[in-house]
Amino acid sequence: MPLPDRGHDIAFDPISRRAVAFARRPRTFAVVFDPLSGTIERTLLSPEGRHFFGHGFFSPDGKLLYATENDFADARGLIGVYEVARDFARIGEFTTHGMDTHEALLMPDGETLVVANGGIETHPDYGRQKLNIPTMDPSLVFIDRRTGDLISQHRLPRELHQLSIRHLAIDSRSRVWFGCQYEGASVDAPQLVGFASAENGMQLAELPLDRLVQLSNYVGSVATNRDGSRIALSSPVGGTFLILDAGNAEIIAERKMADGCGLAPSSQGFIATSGEGVLDAIGLKARKASRTIYHFDNHILSLRRSA
Repeated sequence: MPLPDRGHDIAFDPISRRAVAFARRPRTFAVVFDPLSGTIERTLLSPEGRHFFGHGFFSPDGKLLYATENDFADARGLIGVYEVARDFARIGEFTTHGMDTHEALLMPDGETLVVANGGIETHPDYGRQKLNIPTMDPSLVFIDRRTGDLISQHRLPRELHQLSIRHLAIDSRSRVWFGCQYEGASVDAPQLVGFASAENGMQLAELPLDRLVQLSNYVGSVATNRDGSRIALSSPVGGTFLILDAGNAEIIAERKMADGCGLAPSSQGFIATSGEGVLDAIGLKARKASRTIYHFDNHILSLRRSA
């Protein structure tokens, strides 16, 4: 189905079985559609002074849609709250206690949000230009979804303040895995993936240097498999996918794919896509990739058909 401009990620509500495609920063649209028929129901616009960051999710009962947004005049990250029954009317917002609020997920308890604040200041007047690289302040926060109250906020060591926290996934132990993009010197090779919890803070995984270098200081997507025992991460810049054991963070598989970024769980492991139109299944066994007519963007969503 057509979009007004580039999209980024998709949220799905299993209650109503509708989905929302969010615009890529700094665009202002989100398209509500039926994923089975491709019928567009409506297009939402962010309010004046706000734009979408490309990610969102529904409440467990399907009554609310939450979206990551930017208050660009004040360089403030927000969660916008939309009421589905009122034609997705925007009924409120709360701060994420940081800037560059990228991906947010609902924790398994159904009440807590986990939010990746990338820490980079941007403004639509400057397109996608990054305005504060020397003073970046990324963080990972846990927030009560009903009140907007801050539960906990975690930061990496100060010397890693240019390690922007972008994408998230939750494993079978309810640990939040995060993937980062490094805005420092290209010759540096900091660790780019880690895990966190509200109580215990953040910890970076220790990937071997040769595999780390393949990621080119850039993780574009993070996903868990269906039982939460595996973590997949992609680097479209490095043309690399890695699969980790969620228990010990050891690499158990890898795959090369030029401009590969999209990741979603499948029955055999993960589905992966690229900007060059490749659709592949990655897991413990190699599978033959197929090429489509589509140029896939950053993220994909896999849905299981009901009987």
